[in-house]
Amino acid sequence: MDITLKGDERVDQIMQYGLDIIQSPSVFSFSLDAILLGEFAKVPRHERAKIVDLCSGNGAVALMISRQTKSKVTAVEIQERLVDMAERSIQLNNLSDQIEVVHEDVNRLKGSIEKDSVDVITCNPPYFTVSEASKKNPNEHLAIARHELHLTLKELMSVTSGLLKTKGKAFFVHRPERFLEIMDAMREVDLAPKRIQFIYPKENKEANILLIEGIKRGKANGLQILPPLVVYDENGEYFPEVRRMIYGNESE
Repeated sequence: MDITLKGDERVDQIMQYGLDIIQSPSVFSFSLDAILLGEFAKVPRHERAKIVDLCSGNGAVALMISRQTKSKVTAVEIQERLVDMAERSIQLNNLSDQIEVVHEDVNRLKGSIEKDSVDVITCNPPYFTVSEASKKNPNEHLAIARHELHLTLKELMSVTSGLLKTKGKAFFVHRPERFLEIMDAMREVDLAPKRIQFIYPKENKEANILLIEGIKRGKANGLQILPPLVVYDENGEYFPEVRRMIYGNESE
């Protein structure tokens, strides 16, 4: 399909899934966080589920999830420029019948997505709190994507719990330094943490990515801490499991 690129946009590949995606260094480019979330999230394969990707950016996670299910996926993004990029990427992959993009603030979704109606939510949210001392990116697009300018952690968990059905699942990627805060915010709105995985850039380095699964009104017990995942070996090459997530099974 012939899609017009704007400004400094380029088309990259999400190789494991055979997808093309429009990226821009000055607006938004997905990173390993999105790949890890797309792999970590468990979505039903059938066509009857309601799946929502919050803080969707240029649609990377929504695109990845669409390859794992026959159900429709709703991508929610506040920035008009990113909505436009996501919509063109969806067209580029002929997925307009499966993925819908909603241009909205996550805190104002009541009119767009029904309460207690969603089976699965994924989210790669802004990681950093905003204070007078915090250094915000001077690029507005990147600042909104990375800092809690429009959506705080507590607000995200409240909206997620409100949208999910009972026993509905939520999958988040975040930063390890906010782990306890995330746990508190989840339990406050009856999202029971169920699976957690810490991601390490290299062996003997501190974790820099956190993956969490929660279940609405799930039992308080049964929390599973998955084995750690290390991204790079001592030579700076991806470990095989991470390489598979990015490139797929190259022998196939």
